[in-house]
Parts: sequence; C-alpha cells; structure tokens
Amino acid sequence: MIITNDLLIGKILKRYKRFLVDIELPNGKTVIAHSTNTGSMTSCWEPGDPALIKFIDDPKRKLKYTLLACKRGPTWVGVDTSSPHKLVLELLKSGKCFGLNGIKELRSEVKYGSESSRIDIWGKHQKKEIFIEIKNTTLKRGPWVSFPDAVTERGTKHLRELQKMIKKGHRAALVFLIQRNDVTYFDVARDIDPTYAQELAKAIKNGLEIYPICVELKVSKTKGRIILKWNPKKILPFKMMTPKD
Repeated sequence: MIITNDLLIGKILKRYKRFLVDIELPNGKTVIAHSTNTGSMTSCWEPGDPALIKFIDDPKRKLKYTLLACKRGPTWVGVDTSSPHKLVLELLKSGKCFGLNGIKELRSEVKYGSESSRIDIWGKHQKKEIFIEIKNTTLKRGPWVSFPDAVTERGTKHLRELQKMIKKGHRAALVFLIQRNDVTYFDVARDIDPTYAQELAKAIKNGLEIYPICVELKVSKTKGRIILKWNPKKILPFKMMTPKD
C-alpha cells in the first residue's frame, strides 16, 4: 500500500483531548491534526519526534490534517487506525496475506453477532464463512509488541462475538497489524487489560486464528514529493513476556 499525495513531515509537539495533535511544520507554523487513534499511543512518540501528516482538502472537515505516523529513532510507527484495514484488505485481494489466502467475496464492515457488532472483513473460504477482525498494534516493550495499549471493552466484545461464529461452524481470525518493524515477538498486554487477555486465551482454545503481521513503514522523497509505503515483512511469534522484560 502506498500514499503519494499531500504528505508533510513536521514535528509533533503534543497530543490532547485524545483526537488532537499539535504539529509544527518546517516553516514554523503549528497546525492541529486529527488522530484516529483512541489508545494511549505509548512508545509511539515523544515531543519533538518527526511526524507524518496528510493534508485533506475537504470542506466538510474541520481539521485539514490527519496524523499517519511518528518516527521513534530510525523507525516509523503507524498510528492511523484506518490504515490496517485498508492494508489487510489489499493483501487479501492480492493473495499475499500470509495464512489468510484464497478468501473470496470480500466485504467490509458487515453487521454480525448478537451484540450489535461489525466485522472488519467478511469473506468465504472453501464454502465456509470467515470473519476477520483487525487491530492496530504498536505498544513496544523491549523486543515485544503488545495489544492492547489501553483497556478495550470493545475488543473483548469482539472476541466473544468471534467465538460465537466459530461455534456456528465458521472460521474466525484476528489480525494484529503491527505498524512498526523494530520488534521481534508479539504478546497480549495482560497487565493493561487482564480481562481481554483471559478472553483471548479462551478464544484461541476455541479455534480463533491469530496473525501478528509485522509491517515496515518506509518514508521517502521523490522529486520533492513525500511517499509512504507499507511493506509487510513477516508473522511474529506469539511469545509470553517475562517479568524481567
């Protein structure tokens, strides 16, 4: 997946009211960007870090910029929560989504379940329905990346719904789309949301498929234009963190 239009690199100053981020542009002007990320964004940025924003010329929008990524050291970290869905859908259509290949009749945001939920991606594989939930994953702790970075009652609800689909004979998969390439292992953040961790362990035992897909974000310049590209790298091993880590 590539974005080539209306990108700017500035400097992140602060985040407030969950959805607002102050960005200083190269000309010294400060603009307010919208953040789609409702989590804590811990380990994703510090004041003064480079930030990649997209200008959106839409008269209906109050804020003309959206925050896409921040740079921690040499690593770009994707914080836009709409990007994982687009990327996974693109990978599924191309047949390059690691263990999730051969899925047909793909549809997005389909209503399902008994708790008024919407599945990120629905499809069919060998006459079976498959329900795919996608989580943006960025919390880095040592060589580990974890989900969630804040308590997620909504995420726990999704796990319950996916298990109900499995009981009906369907497939269900959870993609942790890791928008950073400076980590080695994946684990659930039990200390942050033990309820989610318990429900995830239960769901895995009941047949939920887990795909922690690590993606590298590459930012480059061509003829004065900034280009953002997502490069899927690998599936990370699901390995439990130890207290010393």
